[in-house]
Amino acid sequence: MFSIGELSHATGVKVPTIRYYEEVGLLEAEARTAGNQRRYSRAGLDRLGFIRHARDLGLSLDAIRALVALDPTNHDQTHEIAETHLSDIRARIGRLRRLEAELERIVAACDGGPGHECNILEAFGDHDSCAHDH
Repeated sequence: MFSIGELSHATGVKVPTIRYYEEVGLLEAEARTAGNQRRYSRAGLDRLGFIRHARDLGLSLDAIRALVALDPTNHDQTHEIAETHLSDIRARIGRLRRLEAELERIVAACDGGPGHECNILEAFGDHDSCAHDH
């Protein structure tokens, strides 16, 4: 059995985050000591490692909750969750590329040199050439 500190050390997940995952039902302490300290099994350590990896990939807690609730043999649902996340990532990349192009335009409007009239603040206010995602 592992203490919460050992879990934290082994996975790099902070203790308050582990407690939060327990509070929201993603992780369960299998036992408590006489002093009421949480104890986790190897399965708990593995689950926390999975959660950490999924969070590193940008999955939401709801998506992680759906994944851990799945029957491991149900590949269709697992694939659907991964496909949805991939679609979200691609949309985010598209928004970031549009933002990059807009910032390049704004930065090109001013070289930042002394005595140069800089219109960056005006460029930020110029919404006609921006693509917006609301």
